[in-house]
Amino acid sequence: MIRLQDVTKQYPNGLVALRDISLSVDEGEFAFLIGPTGAGKSTLLRLLYRAEVPSRGRVFVGGRDITHLPPGQVPPLRRSMGVVFQDFKLLPRRTAYENVAFALLVTGTPPEEIRPRTRQALEIVGLDGRADALPWQLSGGEQQRVSIARALVHRPALLLADEPTGNLDPRTSWEIIQLLSRINLRGTTVLVATHNRTVVDILRQRVIELAGGRIVRDEDYGLYAHDA
Repeated sequence: MIRLQDVTKQYPNGLVALRDISLSVDEGEFAFLIGPTGAGKSTLLRLLYRAEVPSRGRVFVGGRDITHLPPGQVPPLRRSMGVVFQDFKLLPRRTAYENVAFALLVTGTPPEEIRPRTRQALEIVGLDGRADALPWQLSGGEQQRVSIARALVHRPALLLADEPTGNLDPRTSWEIIQLLSRINLRGTTVLVATHNRTVVDILRQRVIELAGGRIVRDEDYGLYAHDA
């Protein structure tokens, strides 16, 4: 599902965010991306949804080389994946339902499909009873669930989450990680960048650790990791 081949990313100010990264994440896998601030976690995710391009190396998503993707092909690429952010990025004057439905509306989804797909996405995240609530009427955890529903509404094969629990208390953080784990069990590949080592240690999935823009650890603690 994801492959980075000898990827380096240097910004115009001279900062080298990633150095010679080679990495593969298989279809259906759940992996955590950890490391201190400035380690390169967000940059790696931004390369995958084509908000950045590598200075060197190649990036593949779903078997497709997106390294030099023409601008017109970037929106379809992003529609093939879901992206969840730390700050939710909800439209403040739209309800939970409208925030999720808007993601379909702007991509030209047939009107008869929007309602059932939006309702299904909200049901998956446990918010079908809060569809008419505005963001300010929702807790932080509920707002993040809406953003996850919005990411899921296109039925993506890949879900990227950048610090999805960064603004949440420990209990709510664990609920969000459990939700992402359940989404993974439905067949979606999930890559989560996080500082939250507690949930990483509890969930015991693959852990990819970055430091100084390099991979310093890549270990799989998943249920079947030692069956081979």
